[in-house]
Amino acid sequence: MLPTPFGALDEKSLSQMRYSIGDHVFRQGDTTKGIFFLASGGICLTRVTESGNSVTIYNAQTGDMFAEASIYSDHYHCDAICTAPSEVVRISKQAIQKQLREDTAFSEGITKRLAVQVQDYRQLLTLHALKSANDRVLLAVELGKLTGSVTQFANQIGLTKEACYRALRDLSDQGLLTKTGRGRYAPTPRSEDRLP
Repeated sequence: MLPTPFGALDEKSLSQMRYSIGDHVFRQGDTTKGIFFLASGGICLTRVTESGNSVTIYNAQTGDMFAEASIYSDHYHCDAICTAPSEVVRISKQAIQKQLREDTAFSEGITKRLAVQVQDYRQLLTLHALKSANDRVLLAVELGKLTGSVTQFANQIGLTKEACYRALRDLSDQGLLTKTGRGRYAPTPRSEDRLP
C-alpha cells in the first residue's frame, strides 16, 4: 500500500486515520510525530505568515506523501486541512529515523524520492511562472500532470477550474491537444513526431 521505500517499515510504525472535510491532520506548531501518506481524499497544506496571511504550500492528492520535512523538525510548519473526506497513514518519525540509520537501501530510497519531489516542485514553479493559462495548461499536459480530475489539475497548476476548462477547449480547437476521454487530454503529435 505504501510507496517505496516505506514498505520496509514494520506495520507497528503505521497509524491509519480517517478525517472529514475541514478536519486538521496537524496544526502549525504541533510537535511532529511522523510523515503522512494520503490513501484517499485531499489535504491542503497551509501556512499562516507572521502578518496573518494564509499561504497554500501544497495540495496533496490521493497517493501523495506530505510533511516529509518533519523527519528532521520538532514542529510542523503548516496546517494540514482536509479538503475532502480522507484516509491518511501516519508513518512514525522515530521508525523512519531508525530505518535511515540502519538500512542503506531505505536511506537511498528516501533520498531518491525526495529528489524526484524537488524536480516536481521545480516544474510546478515553472508552470506557475507562465502568465498565459493556455501556455500553462499545454506545458502541464506535456509534463504529464493531468492524472486526476480537471479540478485537481487546475488546483495543482494554480488556475480556476473554469480557466483550465477554457484553456483545454482552446488548445483542443487549435489542434495542440487531443481529447482522449472525459477529462483526459494528450498533446497532439506533431507531423515530425508521427511515424511514416
